Formats: sequence, C-alpha cells, structure tokens
Amino acid sequence: MAFTAGGAWAQAPFPSKPLRIVVQYQAGGSTDILARIVAEGLSKRLGQPVVVENRSGAGGIIGTDYVAKSAPDGYTLLLTVPGPVTANMVLYSKLPYDPRTDLRMVSDIATTRTVLAVHPSVPAKDFKGLIAAVKAAPGTYAMGSWGPGTQPHQVQVYMDRSYGLRTLHVPYKGESPMAVDLIGGVIHMTVGSVTTLQPYIAAGKLRALAVAGPRRAKALPDVPTFAEQGYTDEVYALTGPTSLMAPAKTPDVVVERLGREVSAVIHQPEVTRRIEELGAEPLGNLPAEATAAYKAFLPVTLRLTQATGVKLD
Repeated sequence: MAFTAGGAWAQAPFPSKPLRIVVQYQAGGSTDILARIVAEGLSKRLGQPVVVENRSGAGGIIGTDYVAKSAPDGYTLLLTVPGPVTANMVLYSKLPYDPRTDLRMVSDIATTRTVLAVHPSVPAKDFKGLIAAVKAAPGTYAMGSWGPGTQPHQVQVYMDRSYGLRTLHVPYKGESPMAVDLIGGVIHMTVGSVTTLQPYIAAGKLRALAVAGPRRAKALPDVPTFAEQGYTDEVYALTGPTSLMAPAKTPDVVVERLGREVSAVIHQPEVTRRIEELGAEPLGNLPAEATAAYKAFLPVTLRLTQATGVKLD
C-alpha cells in the first residue's frame, strides 16, 4: 500500500518493494547482528529484499530521527535498543523527535543482556575489586561506551557518584569499535552486550565481572549478577528489549502484518537458537504486546536515567 497525493490508499499489496531496517549504530554490534537476523527471515516471509542500513551517531538520535520522519508506509523500520526511545528523553532537553508520538511498536525482538567486562590487565576479579582498583588510581581507568548517554556511560557516572571514583569516559560510535579497543587495552572496561563480548570472554581476552539483570545470562552461566555480589541498585538490574519500530502513522494493517511476520521469524527454532547463541533472549511479541511493554518500561527507564545524573545538554 502507498499514499496517493490526495491521501487515499492505493491498492498495491504490501510489500511491493524492498524494505529497510535502520540501525543507529555501526555494523558489528549486537543491534546490527539482530537486525540482520530479522532482515534475513523477514525477507523470506515477505518475498522482498530487506536491507539493513546503519545510520550511527549522536547516541542513536540520527538513525531514530531518520525513521521517525520517514514515510509511514512500512518500508522504513527502526531496530533499536531502549536508549534512543527512552533514556534520551531525559538525557537531552530537546530531541528532534518524540518516540511516544513519532514512532510505534512492531515487535520486541529479544532482550539483550549486558556484562561488565575488563581488560585482563585490570587487577580485579569481581565488581568490589574493580571499585577498589579504580578508587586507588583516580583518573587512570577508562570506561568505554557506544555513545554518550548509553548504558555503559550511565553506569560509569553512577559508579563515580556512588563510590567516589574518578573514571574516564571514552565514547565510541558503536559497540564493535569499542570492543576492539577494549581487547587491545586502549580502554580498561565497559558494560557491553553479551552478544558482542562473550566470544572474547570465552577466549580469555576479556574478564567478565558481573552481568546486569535479575538473573545470570544463559550464555555466561558462571558470571554472577551484580545483585549476587551485594550490589542491588536498580541501575544494575535493568534490562530492556531490542525492538522493531515504525513511523507512528504507519497503518494498523501494515504494522499488524509486520508484527505477525516478525513474530513468526523469531519463533522459528533455528532463529531462536541463533539468538540464544548470541547471548540474547528471544521475544518476538505482537504489536499490542510490544506497545504495552514499552508503556510499562518507559517510566522505569526515565526514573533510573535521572538517578544516574547524566545530562548531555
């Protein structure tokens, strides 16, 4: 379907041309990997090419704004982590889009777990040890993030404020380049996705200290949560979904079609297995369920973002 000049609907079936899934970060990170899994499965079910397009920068604002202002016809979609559509509403006094009114949910793809990992040169075996090491050498340890205001940056600021630390923040344009520098010892630590960091942890190139969330990650069963180590602050327990969204005025019939097809893709045994092997937890819900989850998740994220004290303008 497509809008005609007079606002009526043309009768071309959806989809009648290729689709794009926009990712707000550089290729190689967990969001990009999930986008490519979804694109591959969706293309087979829809009978049209589905292309992943990386539009990185500004903590996810550039890619999010691009989709929010795209034609609401179902052909341009956004695969996003929570930050650009939740936390950025606190981090920035003004955004070029309002995720509550400019975007709508299609489906939650998966919950991507995060892990606090350090370079092997860091003399810490657990979170308490890391705090002690950083406190003993103020201004020495660098913590990477995949952009200002993202989860690792918020955790870094929260740690500094809570424990009297002085950690250096090093922002990147995506998780993949951040991981490269962490492995190389350019930076010392980060909170990154299990998807990206688990292979390097398994190879001994990184040391995992704690996973965020209420329980251990399936892909890192030997790594305790922050809570298991006595750190029960909400900021260390928060997890959120990687979600597929569309421009707000995309017709219900198109969103429902996309939601059904995406859900079917995620629940295919082979796709479920691939997502789990990435250290993520498959979801694949329908638009109404994803919308309800977003409305429940938003106030929690806003409150916790305010608690970290990060402000970007």
